Order: sequence, then C-alpha cells, then structure tokens
Amino acid sequence: MNELKPSEIVQELDKYIIGQNAAKRSVAIALRNRWRRQQVDEELRDEIAPKNIILIGPTGVGKTEIARRLSKLTDSPFTKVEASKFTEVGYVGRDVESMIRDLVELTVTLLKSREQENVQEKAGKLAEERLLDLLLPKTTKQATAPPLRPGEDSLLSPELLPPPEEESSSTREKLREMLHKGKLDNRFVDLDVADKSMPMVEVFSNVGMEEMGINFKDMLGGLMPKNSKKKKIKVPEALDMLTQEEAQSLVDMDRVVKTAIEKVEQSGIVFLDEIDKIAGKEGGHGPDVSREGVQRDLLPIVEGSTVSTKYGPVRTDHILFIASGAFHMVKPADLIPELQGRFPIRVELSSLGKDEFVRILTEPKNALLLQYIALLRTEGVNLVFEDSSVAEIAHIAEDVNTNTENIGARRLHTLMEKLLEDILFDASDMTEKDVVITSDHVKDKLKDIKDDEDLSRYIL
Repeated sequence: MNELKPSEIVQELDKYIIGQNAAKRSVAIALRNRWRRQQVDEELRDEIAPKNIILIGPTGVGKTEIARRLSKLTDSPFTKVEASKFTEVGYVGRDVESMIRDLVELTVTLLKSREQENVQEKAGKLAEERLLDLLLPKTTKQATAPPLRPGEDSLLSPELLPPPEEESSSTREKLREMLHKGKLDNRFVDLDVADKSMPMVEVFSNVGMEEMGINFKDMLGGLMPKNSKKKKIKVPEALDMLTQEEAQSLVDMDRVVKTAIEKVEQSGIVFLDEIDKIAGKEGGHGPDVSREGVQRDLLPIVEGSTVSTKYGPVRTDHILFIASGAFHMVKPADLIPELQGRFPIRVELSSLGKDEFVRILTEPKNALLLQYIALLRTEGVNLVFEDSSVAEIAHIAEDVNTNTENIGARRLHTLMEKLLEDILFDASDMTEKDVVITSDHVKDKLKDIKDDEDLSRYIL
C-alpha cells in the first residue's frame, strides 16, 4: 500500500476490471490519501477523515469488484454488506454495528491463520516429539539388576548394565526415521480429541452484544472440566492435528487482536451495497417504515464512533466506507442530508456495451473465456474461440440487456453457460477433443433466446 501511487493502483485494477476509469481514479485517490495521512504530523492526523465514496451505476458494471480488488491489492481488512439487511433498532433485523464486528472478526481470523503459518515449522517439530511420545511411551521399568537381599553383594558390575537412556534414544530415532519415510502411516495412535459439542449462549440485543457467543467454560474457568475423548487416529492425521494444536499455542493472541484492531481502525474498508434500497421517504407501512431509521443508525458509524466488540472497543473514525447502488427509482439526494454529507465523492459508472463485453471476455486475468478453457482442459478438451464468435456473444449480450433487464456483465455468465451447455455435459465422453466455437455455432445455440423476448426473460 505504501509504495503504490494512484496511477499504479489504477493499472492493477485494469487487470481485472474493464473501463470505469472515473471510479478507479476516485478509489485510487482515496487509498493514497490514507498513506498521506500516515505521514502527517500526529496532531493533525486524527483530524483528517477519509473521503467516503458512493458508486452509482446499474448492476453488473464492476462496483463490487472495484472495492474487492482494492482490498486485496492493499491487504486491507474488507467486508461487504447489503444495506437492506439492516433495519431500524427495535425492528427485526441486524444491528448496523454488526458490520464492524464482522470486519474485526474476519481480520482477527486472517491474522491468526497467518501467524500459524509462520510457526508451522516449529509447531511441526513439537508435534513430532509429542507423536513419538505416543508411539514410544516412557516406561517406569528400568533395565537394572535384580534387587539385592540384605547383606548380598552385587554379582553384576554396573558397566555390564545397558544404559536405559541410550536404548530409549536409539529406539526413538529409529521410530523418527520410520515416521519420515512413511512406514508408520497405517499405524493407529490413541489421541485425546477435544469434544466439539460445547454449550454456547447467543445473546441478541442492541447494546453491543449482538451475536457475541459466550462460552460457559470461559465464564466458569476451571470449574468445569474440559470435555475430551480418546480416539484411534492414523499417524499422519494425528500429526496434522498435533501440529495445529501446537501452532495455536505458539500464537500470541493478545498481539494478534491488538494488530487486528489497529488494522481495522486505520485501513479497514466497508463496502455498503444496495444503499439505494434504504433511500427514500417514509412510506408509513410495510418495509418502508424503517428506511430512514436505518440511515440514521448508519450515520454515527460512518461519521465516526466507538463500537463494542468481543475483542474490545473499535473506533470507526478512519474506516473507509464505499457505498454503491443502482439508484433507478431514487437519487442520492433522497438520502438524509447528514448521510449525504458523509459521502462527499460520487462517481457514476457507465453501462457496458458490446466493446466492453468483448474485452471482459478476453482481457482480464480472470477472463470468462479463460475460465471455461481451463475447466474443459481438465477433461482433455481443447476449447478454442474464434474472434468472430466472441464478438457475436458480446453483441447478443448487449441486445438481451437492452430488450430485457440490464444486468451488465453478469449476462455473459448466463450466455456462456447456455452456449457451452452440451460441451460441458458431454466433455468426459467426447472422442473429438478439439472444439472450435464459431460465430455460426453461437448464433445457432442462442438464436431462439435472442429472437424470443419472453423466452430470454425466462432463461436469461
């Protein structure tokens, strides 16, 4: 993140998202401003608030993809939520603060797994020693001379007795060698496995405790014994389980939680999808009753407040909020003025046409054609698309979007599935492994759907 200039951020986004340069520039500037803020004097740093963004455009034009790729690019904590799933406090639904708790939970889990990966080598060695202890239990019987009666002298010299430590060490090393060579893979060991059926209580309320699991064992500490049961497990599986146990014990969770909260507060991104669904005036009945209420509940989170989580308080002052919506029936101006003020940057994304569809099918790193080619290659089928066939797919996608609902690039997914349906079904039994998709093939497969508007509405 520190090294990426706005132009470089746009270049990286170009690898996955076609067009929408205005939106890419806006998010690139917002991201760079975060780095700039970190370089400012500490007195002024807290005063600089992030410039939240509203992305306006029809579905399937890349709004969500821009935010998702942005978070991956910068390794920022990221969560995507639908604004319509929240309802006003007091009505049935989720509390708006739960999005911050989800973000913290995701970040803690991610950092914990990374820390465990870093200690895998050490954990593996410790797990191996524990496994060898299970395979070679320490015996209390030592190789010693028979007990002497009172007044008797020993008949054996101490030099003639085998040293127990050396004998045990030698056997242990032989077992270690067998373990490395896989000669013990079919052997079973008795392992204590934690019982997963632990009593849990879910507390639901609007005072910061929503969805926070409280475990009776954590509450009562050592008063309740930990449930575990012995299981016979094969050596490789036992080694994996012991390695995970050791890795967990080696991770400093206090440091992980502290780092996670800091990352969320300084570089977290919350993507609020379908923000237009909570816009509009009060309807007085039905779901409309809580639209403005949700906006008012969102306001303190976006403005900056402290949210209670099970890992501690988290400040939302510098979390970047990116909202998106189609805004077909309403306008951004229909949001309450206070919320509008917290989203100063508004970017309109353009609808996609034939030229964009051709590029989407072929150019990105995860291009749709490349995905199908790779899928069929697993069956030994060599799929080739002629340029004319790609242009025909894009042309039909544009026509269907124009005549029915415009769902943007998502239309390409439905067309491709319909076009390749027979090949995908018969691929494993095909004798002819080279398949060329021509424009005539595309027209033939999609002719009925393109010409019959009712049918295209039903299928696509």
